[in-house]
Amino acid sequence: MKYDLVVIGGGPGGLAAALEARKNGVENILIIERDKELGGILQQCIHNGFGLHEFKEELTGPEYAERFIKKIYQLNIEFFLDTMVLDIGDDKKIHAVNIRKGYMEIEAKAIILAMGCRERTRGAIAIPGERPAGIFTAGTAQRYINMEGYMVGKKILILGSGDIGLIMARRLTLEGAEVKAVVELMPFSGGLARNIAQCLNDYNIPLYLSHTVIDIKGDERLKKVVIAKVDENRNPISGTETEYEVDTLLLSVGLIPENDISRKTGISIDPRTSGPIVNELMETSIEGIFACGNVVHVHDLVDFVSAEARKAGRAAAKYINQTIKTGEYTQLKNGFGITYTVPQKFRIENIDNNIEIFMRVRNIYKNMKLNVKSGNDIIVSIKKPHLAPGEMEKIIIPKKLLENRIENELVVELVGDGI
Repeated sequence: MKYDLVVIGGGPGGLAAALEARKNGVENILIIERDKELGGILQQCIHNGFGLHEFKEELTGPEYAERFIKKIYQLNIEFFLDTMVLDIGDDKKIHAVNIRKGYMEIEAKAIILAMGCRERTRGAIAIPGERPAGIFTAGTAQRYINMEGYMVGKKILILGSGDIGLIMARRLTLEGAEVKAVVELMPFSGGLARNIAQCLNDYNIPLYLSHTVIDIKGDERLKKVVIAKVDENRNPISGTETEYEVDTLLLSVGLIPENDISRKTGISIDPRTSGPIVNELMETSIEGIFACGNVVHVHDLVDFVSAEARKAGRAAAKYINQTIKTGEYTQLKNGFGITYTVPQKFRIENIDNNIEIFMRVRNIYKNMKLNVKSGNDIIVSIKKPHLAPGEMEKIIIPKKLLENRIENELVVELVGDGI
């Protein structure tokens, strides 16, 4: 089985990457998806708010996915469903298995990784207490309610203010459940401001910042959850405990890029993003293997995933056609207030007009400047009245500003005293 391009993952990133590669002349494409249908996480996201950037209209998750899936069918791009990729060999030989074809070896000239991300579980954050039924990750609860038709509980507490948790607070309220509160360990929310407004404020659901769950009580089924306020070191403060009688605890405590295959393949992983280190073409540390979407870093909006996936699709087509230019890398370094940047490095030879740099900040900041520096020279400086970790930032640097530099690294930093 030989293909020019194999895309691992049939979610929004994989679909957009495959379509863009076809648009750029790659004919022999295969998409491998481990679920029973294309669309990825979008199939369970029945709320609206998708497509405002991509299609200039508001869509639900399944509607957004359908537009890409229809194009996949129209262009006769081949895909395998219910198929698990086991490994990627040194020679870009993919080892996969499914119930119809059994074990397969698939040769590819280029590979795009688009596996998305998974949720952190109770074990990952080490919540003490008993182990009754009724504890779910928010995404699991979302699938049960929206796709399987099962109600997960009647009295709910949500730990974590990530976007899925906020959306599920609204969804459960609409289904008749009582959401007691959303509890967040950090002094700021991890979700988009619009989700806090539309999912919590509109339904009078309280949000407790700098709080966490310190105990879980229940035999067969969850009965009580104890929360407490935390100090600046995130340690519970004695005497601030509050007990809630609930039958369900939802965890919305972060997403982890799904990179088990990447690590087995030997791709360099950035510890800050838990995703592959990529260059200006979304190419990983292994030549000819590209990555896009939530497998690289967690995005706020699916529209941004689609845009990034198109970049990977175009780059894979260039690689197959052997038109990628070589050159010396410029490294992107984190300065004050910046958690990470994507890409982590770039070659100016492959930039057409400008380069987009995505990043997240460490804390909530007001009235700051976002600077990109080369040595002591400021290349770009943008005023930012408000910055928050829950909202990804983007800076566009024109190519002409990057030319004729001596240093081989740029520093991205926040400047100002408006913390």
